[in-house]
Order: sequence, then structure tokens, then C-alpha cells
Amino acid sequence: MDHSGHGMTMDLPPFTLGRGLEWSADPFFLIACLAGLALYGWGVVRLVRRGDKWPVGRTVAFVTGVLSIMLVMCTQLNDYGMVMFSVHMVQHMVISMVSPILILLGAPITLALRALPTAGRGRKGPRELLLMFLHSHYMRIVTHPAFTIPLFIASLYGLYFTPLFDFLMGSKPGHIAMMVHFLAVGLVFFWPIMGVDPGPHRPGYLMRMLELFAGMPFHAFFGIALMMASEPMVETFKNPPASLGIEALSDQNAAGGIAWAFSEIPSVLVLVALLFQWYASDQRQARREDRAADRNGDKELEAYNAYLSSLHARGN
Repeated sequence: MDHSGHGMTMDLPPFTLGRGLEWSADPFFLIACLAGLALYGWGVVRLVRRGDKWPVGRTVAFVTGVLSIMLVMCTQLNDYGMVMFSVHMVQHMVISMVSPILILLGAPITLALRALPTAGRGRKGPRELLLMFLHSHYMRIVTHPAFTIPLFIASLYGLYFTPLFDFLMGSKPGHIAMMVHFLAVGLVFFWPIMGVDPGPHRPGYLMRMLELFAGMPFHAFFGIALMMASEPMVETFKNPPASLGIEALSDQNAAGGIAWAFSEIPSVLVLVALLFQWYASDQRQARREDRAADRNGDKELEAYNAYLSSLHARGN
């Protein structure tokens, strides 16, 4: 018997981590992830061949981020996530909070701008189009906290507590669209906060920390609301298959605990990344000032000596 039009059988055996991690690729996400890895690899190879350097840490972060998407979308976690609220919540949290952070630390836009060739004078190639997109009015809107924070919150309450979630879960295209939305929301939320890539909205480090913590209480409260509910709140997961051997309310409580925990863990990771970036920025500024002092030190000393000489001359 099929479930939600996905061609998955309703008689999945009871969930275990081993079963959940078995290979079961979603073609859309498999192709998208492999394409992303191939394009990133092309960019790194292009830089290396012309003698430029690209930090290994960025490559590791990006690859890990893409693999985290494959972990939840190209294994049986994706199958169990259609009938178990707790497994679905793991998918949601990873693809909206873990994957975006790692992908952004990989600086894919910076890599693209460095690797793509410039078009000839008066022409617009991929690099020029990417720059136009980055500096567009649209990007200024979607990366502003007045947009990203409400979107981050609405993606929880406006989806799970309305019939929209059940509608999207009812078809394969709807499920794919929902997961892509989760990833996109995570990217636009975390990009202005801790992304390495250039962006139209880049506030100071203290403001970035405030932006980070502005959305997290709502995220935690969402998890608490699921844990404290006395009845199943999402129609899709009200009647789990008997073969799973689970009870809908306890599975929902587990989903709430997962949502609550994930509001804390990524926050700590982002905060550590932010503090590191802040420290590195201060170090770069200090080195620039030292170089400027080295260049202008003799002039400043000469000016100071001239000032002392003028005082001495006036005193005489």
C-alpha cells in the first residue's frame, strides 16, 4: 500500500538507526548534491591550476554540508520521515540548520567569483550575472533581518500548524519543494550572520549575534509546544503504520524534543564561528595598521621632530 503518493510501502519495519541509514536515494536531491560537489570541485581545481590557494577548511565544510543533505534525503531516513514525525523533524533540522551553516562556511559564492572567467568588455557572462544578482534590490530584501527572522519563524508555525504541511506531504513534488524551502530559509537566515561570502546586508558582529538569538526562542518554543501537546497536532502523522510499533503522541513528543535541542546546538556552532571571525577580522585590521605604521613611521617621526624643533625655536 502506497503512502502519500511516494511509492513507499506502509509496512516499514520498526525504526532503527541502521535501517534509517540504508541507501534510498531521492533522485532530485542526489542529482542536485552531486552537481553541487562537482561545481565546487571544478572551482577549487581551477584556482589551484593557476597557482591560487583555497583554504582546505572551506572545502571540508562545503563537502560536509552537502553530504549532510544526502544523509537525510538519500537514505531511508527520507522514507521513515514520511510516516514518523520524529524522523521528519531530524530531516528538517539538519537541512535547515546544519547543512546551511556548513555550506556557508564553504564560501561557494566567493569561490565562484574567483573561479569564473570575466566576460569581455560590454558582455555579461556567469560571473557578471552573479555579481548583478548579489547587488540586486531583491537580495537586499531577502537578506535583511526584517525579512529573514519572520521567515525563519513562519517556516515553523505557518507550516506545521496549518493544513499547508499536510498538502505538501501529499505529493512527491510537494515534499521536495518543502525540503528545498527549508534549505533556502536556512541559507538566507544564516548568510548575513556568519556567512563568509560577500552579501548586501553585513552588519557588525554584535548585531549579528543579536540577529542569531532573535529567532532561537521562537524555535525552542515550537519544540516545547509539540512536547507539551496532549494530542497529535499534525494530520499526516496521526495514524502511523502499525508495523512501526509507535504511538503518534509519543513520536510527536520526540519530534518536539529534537526541534528544541536543535535550537541550541547550531546556535553554539554559529556563535563560535562568529567569535572566530570577529577575532580574525580584528587581527587583519591590526596587521593593516602595523603595515601602515611601517610605511609612514619615518614621516611621522620626522614630523614629530620638526614639531619639537619649532617649539625649541619659539622658546629661544
